[in-house]
Order: sequence, then structure tokens, then C-alpha cells
Amino acid sequence: MATPTKVSAVAEITNDFKESNAAVLTEYRGLTVAQLKQLRVSLGQDTKFAVVKNTLTAIAAKEAGVEAFDGQLAGPTAIAFIKGDAVAAAKSLTDFAKANKQLVIKTGYFEGKALDASEVAALAALESRELQLAKVAGILKAPAAAAARIIDALRLKLEEENGAPAAAEAPAAEESADSAAEAAAEAPAEAPAAEEN
Repeated sequence: MATPTKVSAVAEITNDFKESNAAVLTEYRGLTVAQLKQLRVSLGQDTKFAVVKNTLTAIAAKEAGVEAFDGQLAGPTAIAFIKGDAVAAAKSLTDFAKANKQLVIKTGYFEGKALDASEVAALAALESRELQLAKVAGILKAPAAAAARIIDALRLKLEEENGAPAAAEAPAAEESADSAAEAAAEAPAEAPAAEEN
């Protein structure tokens, strides 16, 4: 018979599955409380690392439609429910597992696709989203920065050749254009007067 505590636990795990874009199933046999705390800190706020009961997790996974963990729920189990950057979380998990052999990454899923342990490691090897965005921003910014440097170099060259700042010459050019326009406007007015004589 299901107790209210178990029903509540299944509902919480089901909710964690549904809210996560990725999850990694681990076995944590032999890890101390301090090591688990260190792992949780390294995963950050967007990842919940929860020690779970296998039978309740199997029920919750079925309710959430997650099939990646079928047949993997044995031994002391903990799941990293990842709501943020899956690459960064997978990297934190794999780095921790390398330093602490007691943590074994068994399986996972990412955006609905089941992953084995080697695929979780491959996910961890990818660049983080922030790094990828920074690279794209750098690529987009480079042509504009290069154009600005070229324009500035041309401006400096003109200043050197003319001996005066190019910006100071611009108003003088505008004044001569204005006086030429005034002269052109006066010339047609004088021409009809000359024809009358």
C-alpha cells in the first residue's frame, strides 16, 4: 500500500523529470556527505542532485515518460536533474567522477534522448553555451571593429597629408558648397534682366 510519503516522493521525482531538460543517473556508493555536498555546490543552482529510492524512481520515470533509466536502477542511486546548461552540469559530474572514483555515471538523457555513460562524457566535452555565444559574438563583432580601425587609419592619414584635422576641413567645404549654391540661384535671376535690354 502506498503511503502518503511515498506518493509525495513519486510526485516530486516525476516533477523533477518533467522540469529538467536533462538528467544523469549515478551510483554514489562510498561517497561521504561532505563529498556529496561538494558535488552539489559544483553543479550549481540549476541542477538538483538527489539521492532517490530505485522503486519510487522507476514509478516516477514511467509517469514522466522517461525510458532512459529502464534496467539501470540498482544500488545506491542519485540523479542529477539538470534544468540549466546540460553541458556544464555534465562536465561537473564527469570531473567529479574522475576525482572521486566512488561516483559512477551510469546513464542519462538529454532533450528526450537516452545517453549511455560514454555519451554523457561526450556531452561534457562540448563547449558550454556561454562560450559558444561568446565566440559567435566575437565573430560578429570582428568585421565592425576592423572597419572602425580602417576608417580611423584613413582619417589619421588624411590629417597627416593635409596638416590639419580632417574634421576642421569639413565645415569649410560645406561653406563653399553653400556659396556656390547661392551664386547659381542668383545667375538665372540676372539672365532674364539681360534679355529685356
